[in-house]
Amino acid sequence: MNTTVLLVKNMVCQRCIMAVEAILQSEKIPFHKVVFGEIHLIDVLNEDQKERLKTKLSAVGFALIDNHTSGLIEKIKQLVIKRARNEMDSTDKKTKLSIYLSDIIHHEYTYLSSLFSAIEGRTIENYFIEQRIEKAKELLVYDQLSLSEIAFQLEYSSVAHLSTQFKKITGLTPTYFKELGTSKRKALDEV
Repeated sequence: MNTTVLLVKNMVCQRCIMAVEAILQSEKIPFHKVVFGEIHLIDVLNEDQKERLKTKLSAVGFALIDNHTSGLIEKIKQLVIKRARNEMDSTDKKTKLSIYLSDIIHHEYTYLSSLFSAIEGRTIENYFIEQRIEKAKELLVYDQLSLSEIAFQLEYSSVAHLSTQFKKITGLTPTYFKELGTSKRKALDEV
């Protein structure tokens, strides 16, 4: 079975997948599946279909990725988000981030790191830390876990380590942030 894969920028959650599926259905574009950052189509799109799809995706904050480098950067981001949010199996959780990325993307980490830094203006590690802090913010706002439970869930070595990184990124302590609430949270695609 032949599949055409389109890469999509800014797909970072299950609602994103549902939104893209709804667009494909409304445009009557047959697809096998939609996963984070990818649409697996049954057939190749003609130019008119592709332009309509680009327009509809753009209207809800997504974009089709047309070149290999952008696709690689987006794949790195998707994997880092998945890793930072602890949305992977237990085997991958034990693997270092650099090895995890290299194994899945099939490129040396030094290449991925250099490319990411050149395009994004920050390191993969900084992006990973920012994503973990965004998840910590989310958990703080939900107010269902203690700070030590959040540190454990996000695999920080200690509450102090989480607090230090949190303050470095946000300028606030986790406790003060919790008092402020959602006003300081960012959308994942804005991180």
